Parts: sequence; C-alpha cells; structure tokens
Amino acid sequence: MEAELWLDYDPAARQLPGTALGSATLRGRARADVTELHGAGVRCVRLPEPVRLCPDGPAESARALLLVREATSQGLVVIWTAVCEDGCAGRRLFHHLYPPEQVLGAADEVAAEWRARYFPSKCIFRRGPGFVEVRDRRFGTLELFTIDDPGHLDLVEALAEGVPAADVPPDVRRDFGEAALITEQAGRAWWLPLRVRRWPFPALTV
Repeated sequence: MEAELWLDYDPAARQLPGTALGSATLRGRARADVTELHGAGVRCVRLPEPVRLCPDGPAESARALLLVREATSQGLVVIWTAVCEDGCAGRRLFHHLYPPEQVLGAADEVAAEWRARYFPSKCIFRRGPGFVEVRDRRFGTLELFTIDDPGHLDLVEALAEGVPAADVPPDVRRDFGEAALITEQAGRAWWLPLRVRRWPFPALTV
C-alpha cells in the first residue's frame, strides 16, 4: 500500500523544504509499520486511494483502515477519502478514526459530523492482567466493556491485524459484533478500538 509522508502536522509547515518525505510502500503489519513511521518522525500520512467502509470492501480497503486506526492511535494526521454506499458511515462505527476529508457516496453532513464530533481516544482499549477494558464514546454516551473470558481475550491481539471471519468462534464473533468492537470486510474480521498510548484528557472524560 502506498502512503505519502510528512514530518509535520500543519498544512503550512508541510510546504516547507525538507518536510515532505515522498511516498512509501507499506507491506508489513499495520501496527509495526505505523510505529516505525512515528519513530522516524512522520506526523502526517496521506492515503492516495479512496478507502471503502462497507462490508463488501476489498482487502486493500480493510488494510487501509487498519493503518488509519494505528495512525490515529499514534496521534498522526491522516489525509484520506472514505467511500460508503450502504449508509455504514452514518452509523458512526468508524467515527473514532481520524476523520476523512470527504465520504464519497454519503451525504455531505456525514463527513461534517464526523469531523465536528471527533476527538482523540473516542474508542480505546487497554490491557490489564487477565482482562481488556474498552471505553467507547462513538455513539454519544460512554460505554464500558470488560473482556475477561479467556476465549475472547485470546483473539483480541489476532483481531488487531485481522483474521478470517470464519475462524472466529461463533460466540466471540457474536459478542464482539453486537458490541461494535469488530467489523468484517473482505471475509476478514478486525478489531475497531484504538490501543491507548496516553490519556489526552482526564480519565473520566475519556
């Protein structure tokens, strides 16, 4: 997957000599790729190809969404365009991700609301000894989930990079799906919440 890279968040600063790093081809795991970019000083990423949000999206779109999730988690600015033709963008499933510049196929207010209501750490998870806690504000009120069942816990890390949906046990697939903690694209299920790296606000706000 191709991505264009800059060393600064600010649009004006990105015009300065030496700030643009050109394009890179990302072929590894999403978390490792973004961690490496962040460590190299990258603070802005642009995905030149539109990213489809709908469940029938191709594997390349699912891969792009994993990168957007990891970049959002690292605090990077992401310049991207979403595509939605079945109304999924309006259901706020992805509204914890850095907002796209536009959502093709959706009403203008969908992208506007996404941008207006976005804040860092809107849907996050943290791992403790023997549990995972998810704090989710995508749908307005704070929803808390504590995952401590071994069968569910074992799949969280695998789902972070996506696994064949058919390989997810039916009870785990149902529970995570009903809680909107996973989505499925191109036959693969993947984890939606961001990995928390630091609290941007007091914990009770997040």
